[in-house]
Amino acid sequence: MARGLASFTCFLGTGFLAAQTLVVNPVRVLVDQAPIIRASGLQPGEHITIHADLIDGADHPWRSQAEFIADAQGIVDVSTQAPVKGSYKKASAAGLIWSMMPGAKNFEVYRPPAKLEPQVVHFKLEKNGQTVSSADFEQLSLADGVKRVEVKGGLHGMLFVPPEAGPHPGVLVLGGSEGGLPTRNAAWLASHGYAAFALAYFRYENLPAQLDGIPLEYFGDALKWVATRPEISADRIAVMGVSRGGELALQLGSMYPQIKTVIAFVPANTRHPACCNGGGRLGFASAAWTWKGAPLAYMPMRGGSAAMEQAAEIPVEHTQGPILLISGQDDGIWESSQMSDKVIARLKNAHFKYEFEQLKYPHAGHRAGHPGIYPTWYGRITHPVSGREQRYGGTPEGNAESSIDAAPKVLEFLSKGLK
Repeated sequence: MARGLASFTCFLGTGFLAAQTLVVNPVRVLVDQAPIIRASGLQPGEHITIHADLIDGADHPWRSQAEFIADAQGIVDVSTQAPVKGSYKKASAAGLIWSMMPGAKNFEVYRPPAKLEPQVVHFKLEKNGQTVSSADFEQLSLADGVKRVEVKGGLHGMLFVPPEAGPHPGVLVLGGSEGGLPTRNAAWLASHGYAAFALAYFRYENLPAQLDGIPLEYFGDALKWVATRPEISADRIAVMGVSRGGELALQLGSMYPQIKTVIAFVPANTRHPACCNGGGRLGFASAAWTWKGAPLAYMPMRGGSAAMEQAAEIPVEHTQGPILLISGQDDGIWESSQMSDKVIARLKNAHFKYEFEQLKYPHAGHRAGHPGIYPTWYGRITHPVSGREQRYGGTPEGNAESSIDAAPKVLEFLSKGLK
């Protein structure tokens, strides 16, 4: 991945030069990494404003701005200095990105670039209402050289393979109740050295339209396929899922001994009902998962008894490797932190012999820990399957901080689990 500097400089005055320069370094970064943004050539104590903008994957504009005071050397370093006012409050290297707001009306949520294309962010240094310097940089959803292998037939997915020679540790990547193909998380993992198989299991071509009665044998077939790939070490395989996919990741870890590490974002401790064709906030009252042709017990979204919860609880203690849980304490979809607490309690009671850890973020919602630095504000969001309005929860700052904190910890946990 190329690295360098980006800037446009304005020279003011006569005689000796007073160069006010905005520099972004590096000019290309993976989406989970923040560049250093620095303005120099200023007067000590001088007030300047830095603006940022981008066009998202739906061609919608996003903008932010923050005012800073130059230090005694005439420098503003966004990674270490807090703005005196603007779109965010505390020092944050990525604050100008995650604090962006819609730059026009009639859209409510940031959309990432289509087809994992790079995203350009523009920065401007402004003094007294005039732009004196500018710089751009690219956010990469996919590292240079990562290969994609489309999978069709019995399985439906996309394998992402790092550019370096293998075999690599492998990760089965699962999405949630939105269905489709979870390519972004798989691309992120492949960009960090993992052969990641993004597996669709509903709402995708030739697959069920709903998360309803999905046979768990399908995922066993996926694990067998992953183990046969020459790019992947068969004895170093993990599973990673988000939301209903986090629930599923814990369930699969308890069933398939070839899974050596489980990463579950905002998961449940119990199996939940089918989703999302009516009948409640998240789903319809039938089983989401089957095993050997029989529906597995689930916990209703409302009003379930203690006996029903016990029958539906995932036996996580059977997992043959370490488990990492990521949750938001302001989750607006379901109580992922409380349910993760129950997973931890069950593991402790069973004297689970592998490592287990929970990353719990007090001001994050249902997107807690999602890898990537992007605008985190959202307005009204409708579920892509049910069409119902959703509240993910969390604050823009809390969600962003959870992502920035969790991403390297997830990678470190995977590295230790699959060593």
